[in-house]
Amino acid sequence: MTNPRSGGGLSETTKAYIEELFLEYEYGIKKEFWSRYTDKGIAVEKDSIKLANEVLDWNLSDEYIEEGGQEYFRNDWVHGQTDVFTDWMLADVKSCWSGNTFPWFEEKLKSKDYFYQMQGYMWLTGHDTSTLAYCLVNTPEHMVLDEIRREHWKQNSYWNGDEDPQIVEFVRAQHEFNHIPKENRVRAYTIEKDEKVILDIQERIMIVRDYYEQLRESEKIRNKISDIG
Repeated sequence: MTNPRSGGGLSETTKAYIEELFLEYEYGIKKEFWSRYTDKGIAVEKDSIKLANEVLDWNLSDEYIEEGGQEYFRNDWVHGQTDVFTDWMLADVKSCWSGNTFPWFEEKLKSKDYFYQMQGYMWLTGHDTSTLAYCLVNTPEHMVLDEIRREHWKQNSYWNGDEDPQIVEFVRAQHEFNHIPKENRVRAYTIEKDEKVILDIQERIMIVRDYYEQLRESEKIRNKISDIG
């Protein structure tokens, strides 16, 4: 949804992303993506939903959370899988990587990406309001140990194979939060459905689809030239 710096159309970042999708859909060349941030998000998703459910009084049953309340939706424009979807609410949780990435003092949602994501979910589900909840839950132990090793190598602090207690304490303080009251480890933002934004999304998708077709036509011409050659 970011506008280019000059003129209309698509930003270079958006074009690059569409080109990656083109390679994936047309040739099966998928760009590999993984990170410790997304790995944690997947690993602790249920923990975050449980925390938000307790702090925000979502009234979700333990069975709902354990079985996974995610539902997949699609229309002619967008698709996505919700974290929490019921008759009375729509919500998405974001599991923060560390204590430094939690929005402790942010009164308003700053992420435009998440704003548009929730607009898409409301469009798909028919809900007029939604909640985005940042949650601060403990990082899994095996990931904490990886971070301790990473920080030792970063600081060049291994001595005869022994760990530096200060580094261990530093890392654990960034990833273990049970000493913090639960209500302080959830930051929730209410997002209202905006029909104008949804129309803007539709218009941008049409431009994206046009660019995708341009790429397809360019490949056809290139293939014809190769055949002639």
